[in-house]
Amino acid sequence: SQEAHRAAAIAMASLDSRPVRSPIPGKRNVLVTSALPYVNNVPHLGNIIGCVLSADVYARYCRRRGYNVIYICGTDEYGTATETKAIEEKVTPREICDKYHAIHKAIYEWFEIDFDKFGRTSTQEQTEICQAIFKKLLEQDQLIEDKIEQLYCNMCKRFLADRFVEGTCPTSGCGNEDARGDQCEKCGKLLNPTDLVSPRCKVCGSTPCIRETEHLFLDLPKLKERLEEYVNDTSSVGGWSANSIQTTNAWIRDGLKPRCITRDLKWGVPVPLEKYKDKVFYVWFDAPIGYISITASYIQDWESWWKCPENVELVQFMGKDNVPFHTVIFPCTLLGSGEQWTLMRTISVTEYLNYESGKFSKSKGVGVFGSDARTTNIPVEVWRYYLLTNRPESSDALFTWADLQAKQNNELLKNLGNFVHRSLSFLIKPAGEGYEGIVPEAPGADSHILTVNLCQKVDENVKQYVESMEKVKLKHGLKIAMNISSLGNLYLQESKFWKLYKDDPGACAIVLKTSVGLVHLLATLLEPFMPSFSLKVLAQLNMKPSTLSLCEETGDLARVMKPWELVPAGHHIGTPMPLFFELSDDEVEIYRKKFAGSQADRADREAAELASLTHTVQGTSISGPTTMEVNGTSARKFGQTGKLAEAKRKSATDSKELPIDISRLDIRVGLIRKVQKHPDADTLYVEEIDVGEAVPRIVVSGLVKYIPFEEMQDRKVCVLCNLKPATMRGIKSQAMVLAASNADHTLVELVTPPDGATVGERIMFSGYTGKPDDMLNPKKKVWEALQPYLETNEDLTACYKDAAFMTSAGVCRVHSIRNGSIK
Repeated sequence: SQEAHRAAAIAMASLDSRPVRSPIPGKRNVLVTSALPYVNNVPHLGNIIGCVLSADVYARYCRRRGYNVIYICGTDEYGTATETKAIEEKVTPREICDKYHAIHKAIYEWFEIDFDKFGRTSTQEQTEICQAIFKKLLEQDQLIEDKIEQLYCNMCKRFLADRFVEGTCPTSGCGNEDARGDQCEKCGKLLNPTDLVSPRCKVCGSTPCIRETEHLFLDLPKLKERLEEYVNDTSSVGGWSANSIQTTNAWIRDGLKPRCITRDLKWGVPVPLEKYKDKVFYVWFDAPIGYISITASYIQDWESWWKCPENVELVQFMGKDNVPFHTVIFPCTLLGSGEQWTLMRTISVTEYLNYESGKFSKSKGVGVFGSDARTTNIPVEVWRYYLLTNRPESSDALFTWADLQAKQNNELLKNLGNFVHRSLSFLIKPAGEGYEGIVPEAPGADSHILTVNLCQKVDENVKQYVESMEKVKLKHGLKIAMNISSLGNLYLQESKFWKLYKDDPGACAIVLKTSVGLVHLLATLLEPFMPSFSLKVLAQLNMKPSTLSLCEETGDLARVMKPWELVPAGHHIGTPMPLFFELSDDEVEIYRKKFAGSQADRADREAAELASLTHTVQGTSISGPTTMEVNGTSARKFGQTGKLAEAKRKSATDSKELPIDISRLDIRVGLIRKVQKHPDADTLYVEEIDVGEAVPRIVVSGLVKYIPFEEMQDRKVCVLCNLKPATMRGIKSQAMVLAASNADHTLVELVTPPDGATVGERIMFSGYTGKPDDMLNPKKKVWEALQPYLETNEDLTACYKDAAFMTSAGVCRVHSIRNGSIK
């Protein structure tokens, strides 16, 4: 229904449900940015934790606290890396930017990064603001012209910008033979192309020569005093991380030098001077200005955020290799313009996240990438939790599959999941065993010794949590929140509530009401870290997202001292379900092997496996040729003897013996990503539905007469995924959306999963635990046999016989059709 769609949007506190925000006088106005990811590659987990995920956690925390906050980010699209990637892929720079912007956006959506604006730098706003700042610098006499010696490729007939050159790093003890002309990825040293030993052109591989060319420079030495004053004042007040202070001071101590701000490129912001009309701005001059231009694409009055230093706090997140550009070059750019800019107050910097025995690398394709994570069965909240518990705040951290498994199984499943499920599942028990899902009264809670002791510890932990989060110590904040879950488990164990139920009902009611309050508190504290977890908990509590507040002005923060008051007596909770599941040794080993080596290595392995499979199939023949498909590739086979035929016969026998029940159907939670009218049929929609696979499925549905177009957009649905694909008016439908209809088929409504359900999870039915068929055999009429038993009940719950359509976040329902038929 439209109401369900609206509720889901509000629940996610997404961009669509938040108005455009301006700074509010008297409020705490926080402008959060994360380093703009470059568009020449897919982000890996190290990039995600270092920038967008960390900033997302802090922005979400600020929202919970009631601050007036916006989170701005986008793709960095100009510069040599884009040009070189475009040359590699034989496309234009614009096409590269469009391709990778969409990839980044999709990955961040899957990781539940909640931007207020995720934009891009190749815009008119970027050009105008960048050129305006440049002209101010020119007016303020903060730029100098100088001739420099630059590498020139005679083969390519062009000056080579820094990233068009590779060679051996000159730094003593490094020896990296593939250092770039701007920075060595191995030792981190910033370089000029002419510093490289044995340089070579990245495009053609030839050895370039040195020629003289003229460029513009930002006069950093002239701005040194103003920069030092800013750094000294702000680093203390803003609580800069130790690694950012160390890096900044090293730059100043070693002596600031004029920094070149122009490049001999075509893809970039043009320099607005006739003399330099063939040059563009260096990416590290214009990229930080991208924060400003993306804000300008978010709100017309962008200056209210960026030229209001007395009323706005700027908090920036990045990896350690980006520090000098944000603490030296960007501040000097703004200071040198002579205008009153909002300068960075707080900077949060991460070290490197290493992968197993090596280092994450975008250029070499090593590690787990954002696009890889969603191909696993590991939920997004587990990925977020693991990355944040391993956030490399003061030293490099290591990603290992064994550690991820341990954290999922021990910390999430046995600690957090156990406490939530234990509390709620006892509450839902029938009278005589529990409370029928109704939160009991708890008189005398403030004098119950065990509860009072617990609440003192919880209050101390919440204060530590707030202190840590205010100081952007995100990892410690998460640790404190999880400690409250441990306290809850200990509280339940020490209370022996299962005995109190009969021996001391009053004390049992106190313990259960307090525990349910702790569950709600945990959903609040952990929402910045694991928003999906919190939504699932809210669904099980049957409470609204607006209750997740730590705002002091409304008294919500003070209420945590009495957790038994957080969920009111008489409130009816939802359906408790396990929140986390065990990650087995076998699964871990599969992932370790799957993501070993580089992405190129993986592609080679998959190709080899395909070739091996094709060869095996070819080798099983003794008679007439037919054609089969192997992973989408046409291959030849001959007859069906040996192991292949035996396996086929066994599969057929097994299929014949399977009972015809609902477990044969593969029904999943899907999310409609895109919908449009069928070009050749007025009554049909064509949807792209995410069902947890690498790419969305195309589904054709005859719902145009019943469901308005706007209600089909961005909503969760129940999808039958193992029907044989069918072509409908020229478009192949790869699944079926389930809907309920009344007796005369005049009313049709979609079967809707709860808000907190995970996209791609299989819908389960109590008492039916079998695995679904890979694909239903049309000749067996399994769907036709089961469909008459799919219906809605008096409570509007979708059922197979008497078993509800069940997800991890609760049951699936319809809006108003009782006793309807589902198909």
